[in-house]
Amino acid sequence: MDAEQARRRRRYDALKRGVDVVVSATGLLVSAPVQLVTAGVVRVAHGRPVVFRQPRPGRDGVIFELVKFRTMRHPDATHVSDADRLTSVGRFLRSTSLDELPTLWNVLKGDMSLVGPRPLLVEYLPRYSPEQARRHEVRPGVTGLAQVSGRNGLSWEEKFALDVEYVGRRSLRLDLEILLRTVRSVLGRRGISGEGEATMSPFLGSTSSPMGHDVA
Repeated sequence: MDAEQARRRRRYDALKRGVDVVVSATGLLVSAPVQLVTAGVVRVAHGRPVVFRQPRPGRDGVIFELVKFRTMRHPDATHVSDADRLTSVGRFLRSTSLDELPTLWNVLKGDMSLVGPRPLLVEYLPRYSPEQARRHEVRPGVTGLAQVSGRNGLSWEEKFALDVEYVGRRSLRLDLEILLRTVRSVLGRRGISGEGEATMSPFLGSTSSPMGHDVA
């Protein structure tokens, strides 16, 4: 990358961070009544806590705590798998992306951005190839190129290829395009939190055979 490209990238990063702060702060304020109602519904359906917290790797692999509304009941003798634990309320929250609203707090804090590769499990960090690991060169996002390009219909390799493509092509124009495609997906209840979200194959490395696991 030459000096001019580096300057453009720094200017983009600064503008993007400004947009993240303004939009996430506004989103938290505007969605506060909806979040209060959602918290009440989750409390009744799933009990406490109403918020799901999990360590996830952020930019440069730095670990942060992701927050979302709970969509699953606690595991017990009859509810062991992710599919068994996902409730009808949780399925609705995912299909409407209401479970993601608390994640705006992660954006406001700077753990995440509105757009970027989704933050996955910490245990995946040593399983990425050097090329796949480039997805951590930017802040993870609430939505990303892979999420609007097929999400659960894609293989891990295809998702990571799209993540790395985003890292290389990132721009405000591409971010806006991804956000508009995300809105269409959410309104159409497809792609972002659609059917198949309850369980996903774990990433065991590009040559491994997957089994069911939740990485939402």
